[in-house]
Parts: sequence; C-alpha cells; structure tokens
Amino acid sequence: MAEFKLPANSRYNEVPGNYYPAPSAVRIKTFKVYRYDPDSGDKPRVDRYEIDLDRCGPMVLDALLKIKNEVDPTLTFRRSCREGICGSCAMNIDGKNTLACTKSISDVKKDVNIFPLPHMPVVKDLVPDLTNFYAQYASVQPWLQTRTPAPPDQERLQSKEDQEKIDGPSACILCACCSTSCPSYWWNSDRYLGPAALLASYRWIIDSRDDATGERLEFLQDSFKLYRCHTIMNCTEACPKDLNPAKAIAEIKKILVERTV
Repeated sequence: MAEFKLPANSRYNEVPGNYYPAPSAVRIKTFKVYRYDPDSGDKPRVDRYEIDLDRCGPMVLDALLKIKNEVDPTLTFRRSCREGICGSCAMNIDGKNTLACTKSISDVKKDVNIFPLPHMPVVKDLVPDLTNFYAQYASVQPWLQTRTPAPPDQERLQSKEDQEKIDGPSACILCACCSTSCPSYWWNSDRYLGPAALLASYRWIIDSRDDATGERLEFLQDSFKLYRCHTIMNCTEACPKDLNPAKAIAEIKKILVERTV
C-alpha cells in the first residue's frame, strides 16, 4: 500500500498553543490559528485568540488584522486588496480553501479554524511557499502568441462570442485555492500542473487570436501534466470566483481527443 506523507511543517502539535483571552465583551469569537516560525526551531502549533466582534470588522481578514495590530504582531499572513481581487489572503478557513477578505465571520458558527493552504510547504504561519505553483503557471506560457502581424491601424479584434469564451477563465486571480484542494495535486504536484495552471492554459487554447494552439496542446499531451485530473471537482467547489477549472480541464481532454481522430 502506498504511504503518503504531508509536506514538512504541515503537521502541528496536538498540544495547546498560546491563548490570548479577550477583555470582557458581549460577543466574543475564538479564532484558532496555525502558527509556525522556522527560525524558532519549534514545531507548528495552534494559538487561540478571543476577539470582541463588536470591535472588529465582519470578515475573517478583519479579525486577522486586529490580531496582528492589537494582540500578536508576530502573526504572519499575506493580504493586499481586501476586495477578493488579488488572491493574496487565500487560506483554509473552517475546513475550506477560500479568501479571508471575502469570508464572513458570521458564516462560521463555532470557533474559526484558520490554516495555510493545505499540502504546501509553509514559509511562516499562514504563508505557503507558492514557488512551484507559479513555476507551473509560467510553464503554460500564459500570454498571447501570434505569428501573423497585428493590423497596422487597430487592435487584434475578435467577435463578441469569442470574447465571451475566455471571459470566465480570464477572471482567475491565481489564489491557488483550487490546486491546493485537489488530491491529485497533493500527491503529484511535481508533475501534475494542477487546476489553476490548466485553466490558464485553456484560456489561451480557446483564444481566437492565439496562433500557438498546437504547441500548447502538445505540451499538455502527457500522462501527468494533464491526465492526473480525475474530475473530483474539489477545484470547482473551492474557487472563490465561481470558476470551473474541472470543466476547463475536461474541455482540454476533449480537444486533444478530437485532434487525434
């Protein structure tokens, strides 16, 4: 039987971490946050923070910012736009990959459990190492490739129907929620490109202005890069932008089959 192990520093001690009680308040919510500091030499742990909801914004990111600004400045996480656009604050909240800035605290009925994106090496606390993820995205060459010269007096035009085909896949914010929710990616992330990179590839394969469709498909004609996807649908379920990476991957497989017939 195959034995799968989680990446180093992804497991935490089953012992109480630090506890930060809130001052007396009417509405208190407990946030259990994964903590790991590589410089300390200690194993990962989970700290508990009590937050006065009447003095905190409505989103999980608001609570994390309150913890960092007022309670524990050592807490580390990524954040930027606070509008669900940049994807920086992607993490696992209440057992599901999502964006902290768009996840409402009220959606979690009990304690709020916050962990980094699963099955990724941890840089510090809630910050995963996305080096491999970005390298896989770059490998699909996510930019327009053309051989014909552009019109001298206008842009490369496409019909409204062709534009609508790429409108959805173009909305991906590279938060990595989809890829890190995929079991196939957990076990084969060294060779399987994962939902995010494949969605990006699909976006260019179906772009009517792109002239590198053949090369893109040849690159994906591989038993691991593409075909490790077993349509589990975790990626689609996890996407905070309501995209459908699983369908995009299925469409790529369909195009490859039609191409060989």
